[in-house]
Amino acid sequence: MNNVKLVATDLDGTFLKNDRTISKKNLEALRLLGQKDIVRVVATGRNLKKVHEVIPPDTPFDYIVYSSGAGVFNWKEQKEMFHRNIIQSSAQKLLKYFIQRDISFHAFFPAPGNHNHWYFRGDNSCREFEKYFDFNKAYSYELKPTKLPETELCQFLVIIKEDKYHFEKLKIEIEAICEHIRVIRTSSPITAGYIWIEIFHQSVSKGNGVKHICDLLGIGQKQTLGIGNDFNDLDLLGFTQHSFFTENAPSELKEIYPHAPSNENDAFAHVIQPIVL
Repeated sequence: MNNVKLVATDLDGTFLKNDRTISKKNLEALRLLGQKDIVRVVATGRNLKKVHEVIPPDTPFDYIVYSSGAGVFNWKEQKEMFHRNIIQSSAQKLLKYFIQRDISFHAFFPAPGNHNHWYFRGDNSCREFEKYFDFNKAYSYELKPTKLPETELCQFLVIIKEDKYHFEKLKIEIEAICEHIRVIRTSSPITAGYIWIEIFHQSVSKGNGVKHICDLLGIGQKQTLGIGNDFNDLDLLGFTQHSFFTENAPSELKEIYPHAPSNENDAFAHVIQPIVL
């Protein structure tokens, strides 16, 4: 891995500890990468506001790929670089589909302001839906079916109980509604036993977000390293040349890429050690 020029890491369950803090070893690993002029990238499902909640401004990252790749943010300059939203016509079709099916969902404002969102309670509202609402109600607006927002949207979120067959069925059904969208599976960061179904523009992925940075800086794909812990990291690790899943990843994922220790045991620092030695 002597030729690595860019390192990308997921946040929750990967770089951050379970209490959402940064370990001393991981912070030192970031500094060592900077001394070698290696680009340091966060690739997270969090929106920008939620990134700022867990990453202090002086943390030595260079770029943030946020909302699973819906946007790219220059961390050093604190400046938006790029974002991609679901086009208005597709957003309207999705809104109508979920309302007609009476499915509970959140629909997020266009990036980069996508910490704000509309919500709709259908007949499948569950404890996890209410927990998410309680955590984010300061930025939540009730959706009126008779007055749908006429705008692009960053993403949709539907929450179901853990059932991969139900997820696959819904994924096929949702992606058939309109062109230019894709469905991403994420394990709930709030409560075990739930799947978050996230819907984005079809070009959105953590891998494409990192590729955008590589193209901008002239870094080749073979000069990249990535580390993650969940299903929404598959696109990231599918792009990076050297890819790792943490020990705390779901068992069905850990066979795909080499293992790193868990996020509680400084997975990030362990993986980049051969680069900075």
